[in-house]
Amino acid sequence: MNTPSTSLPTAVRIVEVGARDGLQNEKTVIPAATKIELIDRLSATGLRAIEATSFVSPKWVPQLADASEVFSGITRKPSVSYPVLVPNLQGYERARAVGADEIAVFTAASEAFNRKNINASIDESIERFMPVLDRARADGVKVRGYVSTVLGCPYQGEVPVADVVRVAKRLHELGCYEISLGDTIGIGTPGKARAMLRAVAERVPMSALAVHFHDTRGQALANILACLEEGVAVVDSSVSGTGGCPYAKGATGNVATEDVVYMLEGMGIATGVDLTALIATGLWLSSQLGRTTSSRVARASQ
Repeated sequence: MNTPSTSLPTAVRIVEVGARDGLQNEKTVIPAATKIELIDRLSATGLRAIEATSFVSPKWVPQLADASEVFSGITRKPSVSYPVLVPNLQGYERARAVGADEIAVFTAASEAFNRKNINASIDESIERFMPVLDRARADGVKVRGYVSTVLGCPYQGEVPVADVVRVAKRLHELGCYEISLGDTIGIGTPGKARAMLRAVAERVPMSALAVHFHDTRGQALANILACLEEGVAVVDSSVSGTGGCPYAKGATGNVATEDVVYMLEGMGIATGVDLTALIATGLWLSSQLGRTTSSRVARASQ
């Protein structure tokens, strides 16, 4: 195995987002039983963080209307965290009712994206979930924060880095233990990704940052590598490359977890993930969705 250079982390924690961010954009309704099996299969691969579902309004994201059923049905492993996305206090209460002990909240660095997505400004979106953060703090529930459109927006184009820094810093100050920086439409390139992360890391500790790349233009792995070289050690990805964004026209899937693990392990960076089991899970999911896997590694293994 190759030995990583001193500028790279020796280990990376992967946050698997396929069951939520991946499946929310599928056109056909996926049975709860399939989602439960997917999460249980992922739990057996060695992944330590699996985003399970989202307690959003079924009106806006019908694919995740079965959030309570899915979360109640999975076999939770003590060594694995199963964060769930919640947009408001009502979603938080639904999540807590079925035993969720880690949540995630979200906003965007783009004013235009927030307006189109949730009909609120950045500051208004943060105000909306502040009651959630207060309750989570009182309940001892960990909170992860997502900042989307950090490298570009489908509505306003360029997103000033200063806006990304301001939003990420605000979420961290409010108590989010980790901030995931998302290139929602997959427009970023390594130089821009590196510069954005470096700017955020001046105001938020690198240990509290994660990166989340979509592979729209085939740049995701290159962007991840550039960010690893800056010191980030948490990467979001989606098994079989599922995903997109229902509010971002043209956004294709998240970077495939199989491809990320293959790259990291090949560089001597530990993930704790059984790549063979992960590939099998990705191929199984692709068969359930009736499509070819988006993972290059999985295709090459067939």
